[in-house]
Amino acid sequence: MKLQTVPATRGASWVKHGFRAFFQRPLAFAALFATFMFAVFLLALVPFVGALILLALLPLVSLGFMMATRVAVGGGTPTARVFIDPLRTSATQRNAMLQLGVVYALATFAVMALSDWVDGGAFEALMESMPAGQGTPEAVAAKLAAPGLGLGMVLRFGLAALLAVPFWHAPALVHWDGHSAAKALFSSTLACWRNRGAFAIYSLMWFAVIVAFGMLGSLFFALLGQAQLFAFAAVPLSLGFTTVFYVSLWFTFADCFVAVENETKPDPVTGVA
Repeated sequence: MKLQTVPATRGASWVKHGFRAFFQRPLAFAALFATFMFAVFLLALVPFVGALILLALLPLVSLGFMMATRVAVGGGTPTARVFIDPLRTSATQRNAMLQLGVVYALATFAVMALSDWVDGGAFEALMESMPAGQGTPEAVAAKLAAPGLGLGMVLRFGLAALLAVPFWHAPALVHWDGHSAAKALFSSTLACWRNRGAFAIYSLMWFAVIVAFGMLGSLFFALLGQAQLFAFAAVPLSLGFTTVFYVSLWFTFADCFVAVENETKPDPVTGVA
């Protein structure tokens, strides 16, 4: 496959196509995401090792949703086998996929450890206080004032964003073009850089969707006089938006890479080769 550069406006199309594909098979995609969340729940029961396994599986999950989207826009109904099929390929591809998972898990763990060291564990304490029922305004304000929290958050999210770049297309390149893990990471980084305009618009579009959802949702429940209910409604809707985000990943890949010679390029909209 050959890397191509697309106009910045394509970033908005990726989001639009993601929503369109999701609503073609909403129940199927919801079931896939529920399967993923169930796996998260089970792995969370295993201290430390479970978290590492979960991180290692994320590249496979993103590829699974790409495969599911391609099936859906082609007229089919995706099933949970999309999370297993990438491991049923050749030994070389399977090993490359496993290498991506291990590297991603270790790199993410390193980012988290470095960020915790910088903020002294303030961010983790803030997150843990929420489900524990300690999230009063005063308690939150005190934790937000913790030394190093601001720098730690910038470092945490900044490094996480940088880490996403080499892994964005890497699983797809391993699966559909037979790249080695190292070559896939390099090609993904190059693709994101050359199409940085489109990815910037893509990110801004998702930011706008989330902000608009928050504002409209808050206003709606405020008009009903039930503002406190918005927090409950936000949870399933946020999970829905997360699912659509995963669905949209296919379009970012299909637009950035084209088939060469005798290859047949999957159409970025229909997903049909």
